[in-house]
Amino acid sequence: MPLFTDRAEAGRALAEALAPWSAERPVVLALPRGGLPVAAEVARALNALLDILVVRKLGAPGQPELAIGAVVDGDDPVVVGDTAGLTGLGPGMPAFESAKVEALREVERRRRAYLGQHKPVPLSGRVVILVDDGVATGATTEAAIRGVWRHHPRQVVLGVPVAPREAMRRLQPLVDRLVCLHMPVPFQAVSLHYDRFPQLSDADVRRFLDEARAAAQTRGDSQPE
Repeated sequence: MPLFTDRAEAGRALAEALAPWSAERPVVLALPRGGLPVAAEVARALNALLDILVVRKLGAPGQPELAIGAVVDGDDPVVVGDTAGLTGLGPGMPAFESAKVEALREVERRRRAYLGQHKPVPLSGRVVILVDDGVATGATTEAAIRGVWRHHPRQVVLGVPVAPREAMRRLQPLVDRLVCLHMPVPFQAVSLHYDRFPQLSDADVRRFLDEARAAAQTRGDSQPE
């Protein structure tokens, strides 16, 4: 039986667990596309700024759903390889390099599509709550965490509705706090823990971000343009 009806319900439940950070005026950072509906509920409940961190999974040759790493956007992109996924790719890992080039191209496309001319929310000295709709291998999440730390936040909190226990153990040392609502055993694909798990479009991402910017202006919070 699914744990959540949809991502919005998961976001409201996660927001309750993250409520202690409300007083810190955190920045809620979503991993698009799927993490955005979850993060939007968290940001709304915590009266926090909402932004995104563009991360792209590196798929194995012929098996795009098998993660061999991930790349995160930035002036100096962060690339993380997944040890289990990389096994068997061969000397020099040409498949990894090829996947990395393709992922960097897609990351740049998504950044332009999602943010346009808007500047990212500054993270230096802030409490950052990194949110996704779930974790599978953890490679994408690890890349995101390492990317966030390059912006010198005061604290990094990882918040997800569902994830495998093993992945959470591996990620926990990389953040100040980790909040995961469910760690089912055995773990199934993230989508199977939701009753409704639709794919989101670029337009959906822009809509969530536009609504967040409007809410920030209404309450007089500073959101870069």
